[in-house]
Amino acid sequence: PLSRAKKHLSLIPLFVFIGAGGTGAAQFVLHLASFNPDVSWDRKNPEPWNKWGPNDQYKFYSMNVDYSKLKKEGPDI
Repeated sequence: PLSRAKKHLSLIPLFVFIGAGGTGAAQFVLHLASFNPDVSWDRKNPEPWNKWGPNDQYKFYSMNVDYSKLKKEGPDI
C-alpha cells in the first residue's frame, strides 16, 4: 500500500480525513457509552439518572447553559 500511495499522493489527505473521522466517531460513541446517564452499565443501580443533580453537566457540548443556576424540579427519591 505504501508504494501505491507514493504513486497517488493526492489520496493521502483522503485517508487522513477518513481515518480522523472514524476515530472521532468511535471516541464519541465511547464517550456516550461511558458518561451518558441514560446508559446504565451498573447492575446494582438500574436507575443511575437519579444520582445526577440539576447542576451536573452530562452533555458533550452545551451552548449557553449555566448549570449552576438550574434548580431541581422533581422530588428526591
